[in-house]
Parts: sequence; structure tokens; C-alpha cells
Amino acid sequence: MSRRVRIFLKSTVWGIALSPLLLLLYRFLADSLGANPISYATNLLGDTTLRLLLASLALTPLRLLFGISWQMSLRRLLGLFAFFYAGLHFTVWIAVDHVFEWGELIPDIIKRPYITVGMFALTLLVPLAATSTSGMIQRLGGKNWRRLHSLVYLIGLLAVLHYLWLVKKGVNDPFLYAGILAVLLGVRLWDWARHKGWLGVPTWLRRGHALTRTANGMRGD
Repeated sequence: MSRRVRIFLKSTVWGIALSPLLLLLYRFLADSLGANPISYATNLLGDTTLRLLLASLALTPLRLLFGISWQMSLRRLLGLFAFFYAGLHFTVWIAVDHVFEWGELIPDIIKRPYITVGMFALTLLVPLAATSTSGMIQRLGGKNWRRLHSLVYLIGLLAVLHYLWLVKKGVNDPFLYAGILAVLLGVRLWDWARHKGWLGVPTWLRRGHALTRTANGMRGD
């Protein structure tokens, strides 16, 4: 992929990822946030966080299923935008909705399961964002870095659970996101099982067949 194409793709991601924030700012300036502005802002930022997180998780399944890899260069950018919106989502809740009333915040975090898992997901996102640079990958080593960033699967589960527990009955969006996450994780699980030889002929048996054929060929069988 040429440098010009990479710049175009990343610029497109920047534009798409920032559009919800620009919409929020526009509606704020136009005084059109609705009857409950705090709820609107919190929901918009939360939805955007989950969509960006799912988008970042979708890149590897696309490579596994269709053999395309150009999208992998966007994974880090999408992950950082997901962290950015998660931080904004949390900031609106703590600074605008509760005005830093720690006496109310801490009991809410402990007593309400959807807040507890949401806070846990945000906490796990912090080390992933902090180690997203090329320098940190070199410091940690590729293997350790991959182990750390595998937390994104748990984060995805926590984020969907946060949404499922938050919304009232009759709202179907959380189930849609849960279904998408299940498919994305299912593809990864399928690929892992395939490489382990759990699907079809086991890897060690396939290797054994190849060795047997080679030995037979050397004997002239």
C-alpha cells in the first residue's frame, strides 16, 4: 500500500470518528440537545465508543475470512479513538451529571453493576492506549505486547454487558452489538481451533501423513 493511500485511509477514519463529536458540539451550540442534554451526550459518546471498539475488533476477522490486510493499519487508530470516546463518556458522567460528587459516585460504582463493568472496561483500556506506540511495542516485546492487548476481547465483552444492563426493556441496540461481537469473537475462535487442529484432521496427523508420504517416496513405494 502506498503512502498516499495510507494517508487517505487514516484521514477518512479521522473524519468518520470525529463526526459524532462534531455533531454533539453543533447541537450544543444550537441548543438542540433535546429535553435531557446530559443523557443525549452520554448515550452518543457511549454508542460511539462501542462502535469504534467493534470496528477495531472487526479488522482481523476480515483478514481471516477474506484474506485482505490493508485495513490492519487502521487498528491502532480505531482503538485510540475508542479510548478517547470512552474517556469523554466517563467525563460527562462524572463532571456534568454528578459534578464530581464523590459521595454519590463511589456508591454508584459499587452498587450498580452496569457502572461497575463500565469502569472496569475503561480501566483496562488505559494500559492498552498507553502501550499503543511503536516504542512501547519494542520495550515490551511483541509476545508480551500481544498478550496485554488481548485484553481488548474482555473489554469488548464488558462494554456490551455495560450496555445490556444499562438500557431499559424494549431497546434492541445492545442485542445487535452483542450479536456482532459474538460473530467477531466466533471467527477468531474458529481460526484458533483450526490452527490447533481441532477442526478436520489434526495438525500433527496432517504432518504425520506428509512425513509418511515423503518416506514412501524415498523408498520408491
